[in-house]
Amino acid sequence: MATPPDQVPPTGEASVNRVAMRVPPFWPERPALWFSQLEVQFSLAGITSELPKFSHVVAQLDNRHAVEVEDIIVNPPTESPYKRIKDELISRLSTSQETRIRQLLEHEELGDRKPSQFLRHIRSLAGNTVPDDFVRTLWVNRLPSSAQAILATQDSTDLAGLAKLADKVCEVTSQPQVASAEAYSEMAELRKQMAELTRQVAALSTQRYRARSRSRSRPRHRSPSGNRDPRFCYYHGKFGAAAHKCRPPCAYVAENPKSSG
Repeated sequence: MATPPDQVPPTGEASVNRVAMRVPPFWPERPALWFSQLEVQFSLAGITSELPKFSHVVAQLDNRHAVEVEDIIVNPPTESPYKRIKDELISRLSTSQETRIRQLLEHEELGDRKPSQFLRHIRSLAGNTVPDDFVRTLWVNRLPSSAQAILATQDSTDLAGLAKLADKVCEVTSQPQVASAEAYSEMAELRKQMAELTRQVAALSTQRYRARSRSRSRPRHRSPSGNRDPRFCYYHGKFGAAAHKCRPPCAYVAENPKSSG
């Protein structure tokens, strides 16, 4: 059975080039960039076959990153093994890294910071391995909705320009909120004063009502002196012996028998 061309051991000049090849250390944070550097070395070494390329890649992977493509290493595809491991490493490592960073940053909030300060904070957490587009998405999604709506129209603006714009937007939109808070405080104080005035008016009305009720319940005696004897009827109390009428009960006649004649 003939040996496939990709598996023929290199000989002669190709063997020398293979030994002299300088393979850069694997860069898991930027796998696409690492493969670009590696392919330059393949070109300089004159390596064009898939299997030698595949072997160089596997040899550079440590245990942690080899696990990411274990299925390909254990069972290499018969066609284009280098292209397959390259595509899968770029895809799997890029996805897993973004997932880890998203998990790291998902609880970060704007708080009382300016948008530009918050952006610098996110960048410090993400490091230099995260693309600007990914940082931008995380950052914008944490801003107030008013700022998100405006920044969504600024596709061509870089992150530094967006940060300055977001600072201005948040500064402007926060001013009506402060005014509203002050107005709310003034209204609350006014309501408090009105409630106190209402309470005082109600108390005065109650006092006046009680005073009128007491005055109505007191007996009224009319006499020339203003101190009519309550034992006598109206007529004897007012006119005394000159009274021509008497309304019982009245003790005047009993106490003044002579006046009846």
